[in-house]
Amino acid sequence: MATILIVEDDKTILEMLSASLKTKQYSTLEANTGYRALSVLGSNTVDLVLLDWMLPDIDGIKLISKIRKLSGLQYLPIMMLTAKSGEEDKVKGLDMGADDYMTKPVLLKELDARIRSLLRRSQGLTTNDDLIIGNIIINPTQHLLTINSHIISIGSTEFRLLHFLMKNKDRVFDRSQLLDEVWGTFVAIDERTVDVHILRLRKIFKPHKLDSHIQTIRNMGYRFNSNIS
Repeated sequence: MATILIVEDDKTILEMLSASLKTKQYSTLEANTGYRALSVLGSNTVDLVLLDWMLPDIDGIKLISKIRKLSGLQYLPIMMLTAKSGEEDKVKGLDMGADDYMTKPVLLKELDARIRSLLRRSQGLTTNDDLIIGNIIINPTQHLLTINSHIISIGSTEFRLLHFLMKNKDRVFDRSQLLDEVWGTFVAIDERTVDVHILRLRKIFKPHKLDSHIQTIRNMGYRFNSNIS
């Protein structure tokens, strides 16, 4: 049974979400402030967080940053729930580390589908097998990227993108496919978002002279080329 932390200061919404999730056989924890959420995360095992953007003590974007700095929680699935519906807000939330984004009022059936999708994606990153290509090692269990024996700092979205590309090395994927596989089929954002994260991966690899691993295939998409020297 997965445990979901609901971070929401509106008592009515919090109770509605908790009741709905329990009917789907999830265990729930609740927090009505950001710092209460951090306390709960520090003393409980949580599989996913539903996070309101507007909290009374700290906004959700800043809270994501604090959560990502906690030991073992760098890649904890986080779904933002907010009344902010603009595409710029969605992109900001996702770029700052949220794994998904839903606007209020939340449709419960869609929420359930998105939660199941996020949990499946998260479980896909818990294999014990390292992915090793040349001097690049990606450890899905500990969520570590190692290049030339150095541990490299990498954002959660870039980690998932790199993991997917390496796992499917030498295969070409267009932007739409990458959005579905890495961001999820329910996330409605501009396909150019993929380009931004590909650029970030190249910047991570460039100091090690390995950025040519991340290839653009004209009029087709992107691939991780495992055959460079």
